[in-house]
Amino acid sequence: MIFLSYEEIKPRGWLKKQLELQATGLSGHLDEMWPDIKESRWIGGEREGWERLPYWLDGFIPLAYILEDKDKKLRIKKYIDLILQGQQEDGWLCPCGIGEREHYDLWALFLMLKSLVVYAECSGDERIEDCVYRSLKNLSQLLKRQTLSNWAAARWFECLIPILWLKKRRPEAWLIELAVRLKAQGIDYTCALGLWKGVKGEWSYETHVVNAAMALRGEALWCALTGEALTDEAERLYRLLTEYHSTAYGHFTGDECLAGDSPIQGSELCGVVEAMYSYELLFFLTGKSEWGERLELIAFNALPATLETDMWSHQYDQMTNQPAAIHFPDPPIFGTNGPESNMFGLEPNFGCCTANFSQAWPKFARAVIGREKDGFTILSCVPFLAESSYGNGLIKLECISEYPFRPKIRLKVDHDGDERWTLRVRIPADTEIKDCEGTREGMFLLFTPPAGHWETEWEFLARPRLIKRPRELYALRYGALLFALPIEGRKEKREYISDGVERKFPYCDYEIFPDSAWEYAFVRECDFEVIECAYEAAFDRDRPPLKIKTKLAPIDWGWEEGHRWVAAVCPKGERSGKDEEKSLQPYGSTTLRMTELPMIEKGEK
Repeated sequence: MIFLSYEEIKPRGWLKKQLELQATGLSGHLDEMWPDIKESRWIGGEREGWERLPYWLDGFIPLAYILEDKDKKLRIKKYIDLILQGQQEDGWLCPCGIGEREHYDLWALFLMLKSLVVYAECSGDERIEDCVYRSLKNLSQLLKRQTLSNWAAARWFECLIPILWLKKRRPEAWLIELAVRLKAQGIDYTCALGLWKGVKGEWSYETHVVNAAMALRGEALWCALTGEALTDEAERLYRLLTEYHSTAYGHFTGDECLAGDSPIQGSELCGVVEAMYSYELLFFLTGKSEWGERLELIAFNALPATLETDMWSHQYDQMTNQPAAIHFPDPPIFGTNGPESNMFGLEPNFGCCTANFSQAWPKFARAVIGREKDGFTILSCVPFLAESSYGNGLIKLECISEYPFRPKIRLKVDHDGDERWTLRVRIPADTEIKDCEGTREGMFLLFTPPAGHWETEWEFLARPRLIKRPRELYALRYGALLFALPIEGRKEKREYISDGVERKFPYCDYEIFPDSAWEYAFVRECDFEVIECAYEAAFDRDRPPLKIKTKLAPIDWGWEEGHRWVAAVCPKGERSGKDEEKSLQPYGSTTLRMTELPMIEKGEK
C-alpha cells in the first residue's frame, strides 16, 4: 500500500477543523514568536541549530499543503531556500563550522533530510533531490572514518526515510551500503528488550520513550529499502512495551524513559506523535488492521488530551489520572522529567515537543486512505475527500461521517473510468456493522464500486465497556474512544521571559488546579447512557461531541504520598457518600480528569 499525495487528500468536517485550529494556534505561529525557530541557525540566525527547526518543518509543511494555505507555503519556501543555500560544496548540510562537524549529533541531519523529503513530495521542488543526494554522499564518506553516537545512533533508522526516497529516483549501490553502515553503527533495540521489562528509574537511550516509539518502525523501513521479508519484530516490541508500560488508551508511558503502568506516570507528547507515525507506516507496509486500530486510539485520545482545545499550549507529559496540571514541588512525580513537565505552556520541560507535535494531525490526515494495486484501502472512516487517478480514469471518493463520534458512515464515489477496482474499509475493533452491503474479510469490508456514481452507507455500532487495568482499576471505552470524568479547573497564567523566550498570552504557561470533586469509583452493574451533543470542535473541553451518563460513587482517594496535587496510584479509603449521576466525556476532550477508577458495590454509605 502506498500513501496518496497531500494534494490528493482533502480533510473534511471535524478533521479539517482540527487542522485549522493547529494552523491558527501555536504550530502556525512558531516561526513568528519562538526564537529557536524564528532565529534558528539553519536559516542564518544564532539560536538552536539542531532538531527544532527540522521537527517543526516536518509538520508545518504538510499542514500548509493539506490546507492549501498560500501564506504558509511562501514562508516555508523562504526557509527551504535558506537551508539549501547553507549546504557546503562537499554536501555538508548542517549549520556548523568545519571544526564543529566531528561533534555535531547527526540526528538533526536525518530529521532535516526527512523534512526536505516531505517538502519535495508536497511542492515538487526539483532542487531537493540534488540536496539530499549530496548530503547522503557526504554522510556516506563521513561514516567511513567516524561512527554514529548519541541520538544519531539511537535513531539511525530515521535516515532510511530519505535513503528510501532517493533510491526510488537514483537506485545506486552506495545507498544500500550507507544503510548497512548506519545499521551496524546504530542501536539494535532487539538486543535491549531486557531493559524494557520494568521501570529502571534512570535515563538511558535504550529506554527513552521516543526512541522506543520510533524503533517500532525500524525493521519495516529496513525491509522496504532492502527487500528483505518482514518479521513480527514490531509486534513483539509493541507487545512488550504495552505489557510493562501500558495505558488505558493503548499507548505506553515514558517520562522521559519507560515508566510502568501507573495512571500517574507520564506519557511524553513526542512519544505519542512518533508512535502515530510508526503505526501509519506499519499499517501501510504490512496491511495489518491492528496498526490502524492502535493509531486511532492515540490519535483520538492521547494526542488531543495533551493539547489545549485552541492548540496554543501543550504538555510535555500527560497523566491518565490528572486532577491537576501544575509546576510540581520537589520532587516531581516523573521518572526523569522535571517539575514543569505536566504544565500546559509554550515549552514546558523541554522544547522538542513544541516543535514536533505539528506533524501528528497532518500526517494522520494523509494516512486515512491508501492506494493498493487493485484499488484503495480506508484506514479510518473520518471525514475526508480523496481524488486520485486509477487505471484509465479518475476516482473521487468522499467519506461523509462524524466518526468516531457518530456511528453512521456514508461513502460517495465517482469514477469516470471503466477499470474494475476494490475498496477496502478497515473495521474498528469492538464494533458491530449495521446495514452494510459490503462483504467482510477479516477486519475489512470489501466493496466493488461500479463505474460512474455510487453511494453506500452503514453504521459502526459500539457499546460502552469497562476494561480492566492493573491494581483493580477500570477504564471506560466506547469504540475507539476512551472516556474520563472531567474535572473543572482553575487556570493560573504564568507570563514571563526566560533565556530570551517570552511567554505571554496566548502562548504563556498555565498551572491548572482542580475546582470540582474528583474522588470517585465506578458502581458495579450500573448502566451507561451515550448522549450525542452538539459541538464545533471535536475535542472541545466545554462542548464535547459525546457524553456518557452513569452513576459514580464518591470515595476517599487522597494524594500520592509526598506529592500534593497528584492522585494516589490507588484510592486510600472507602465509599464516602451516596451514588451520584455523572457525565463522562471523551478523554481527548478533557484537561483535568480521572480515567482509571476502582469498582465499588452498589449501595449507600
